[in-house]
Amino acid sequence: MCGIVGLFVKNPEMEAALGKHIAAMLVEMSDRGPDSAGIAIYHDPAPTGATKVTVLSTEVDFDWAGLTSAVKTAFGAHAKSSVRANHAVLTVSGHADALRAWLREKYPTLRVTGSGRSIEIFKERGLPAAFLETFRVGEMSGTHALGHTRMATESAVTTEHSHPFSTGEDLCLVHNGSLSNHNRLRRLLQSRGIEFQTDNDSEVAAGYLAWRLREGDDLEEALERAIVDLDGFYTFAVGSSDGFAVLRDPIGCKPAIMAETEDWVAMASEFRAIARLPGVDKGRIWEPEPSKIYSWSRG
Repeated sequence: MCGIVGLFVKNPEMEAALGKHIAAMLVEMSDRGPDSAGIAIYHDPAPTGATKVTVLSTEVDFDWAGLTSAVKTAFGAHAKSSVRANHAVLTVSGHADALRAWLREKYPTLRVTGSGRSIEIFKERGLPAAFLETFRVGEMSGTHALGHTRMATESAVTTEHSHPFSTGEDLCLVHNGSLSNHNRLRRLLQSRGIEFQTDNDSEVAAGYLAWRLREGDDLEEALERAIVDLDGFYTFAVGSSDGFAVLRDPIGCKPAIMAETEDWVAMASEFRAIARLPGVDKGRIWEPEPSKIYSWSRG
């Protein structure tokens, strides 16, 4: 079943409270996804020429201090590590590919959840309320965020299978629904150099968008192609460095609701999540049409 939420802040004065608002939205989706929860939040961009990589460990007593020291040794004293529960955000100069390759060699048990200048992705098994408390989501600030609560149907209940999924720089996707042709697409995308860490169909959708962006499409063009190439029923919420987009499949069988005020744009699987936002009574509220792309960005 699953539940998805997204919040894009238009009023900079609301950025400090982004975490509080996305947390309130996400907990309303607990009934739709009690197995695990996750968020992608865009904030605190890395300096020009640097990148952030979020990693998770499934080891209970992982040596985060040792990882921090090793990163500084390999990438310079300016490298940073910020630990949050069983995740860490590593900031280094250069492209994320170099850090990914180093992590594969030195720390093969770590999973990369996302990378880019501004994105950070956190996810974990268990009830959404527990996830929100463990990761102190309500304390986070930022410009926009996506969230997901999962009810596992097509794969195991693990941290790695939780959403959001990211297969491109500052790109992430949360998905409610199911794809029928994801295995064929996975093989095609792997032949194009896209790497996957799980067998989840949602990661294939994220990989497809990353591939199309790499081929020169902008986000809306990539989503237009997705309507043709991705077979199944779905509601997608997609985050990029400067905004987010929403797309429902041509039939529109998965629920979605959207709202917009002067201060924010939001989407959710159910209105009760959006009802938690300030000023919703003054906003425009609508159900997104099937096959229509809705997107917002800064500038």
